[in-house]
Amino acid sequence: MIESTDFIVGWGTLSLINAGLAQGKNRSGFLWWILSLFLGPIATLIIVLLSKIEYYDEED
Repeated sequence: MIESTDFIVGWGTLSLINAGLAQGKNRSGFLWWILSLFLGPIATLIIVLLSKIEYYDEED
């Protein structure tokens, strides 16, 4: 019972870390949090490999 609880806590913590990483790259933290619940460490790898989205101000 304790081992499964540790697994759930670790997986949930990883999903929150992934959401923070995604927000740091100007991506949706909520979307990546949901994806991380299903993909776990694979989502971490994808987020790390993705480049940051740059926003440019258009001056008229």
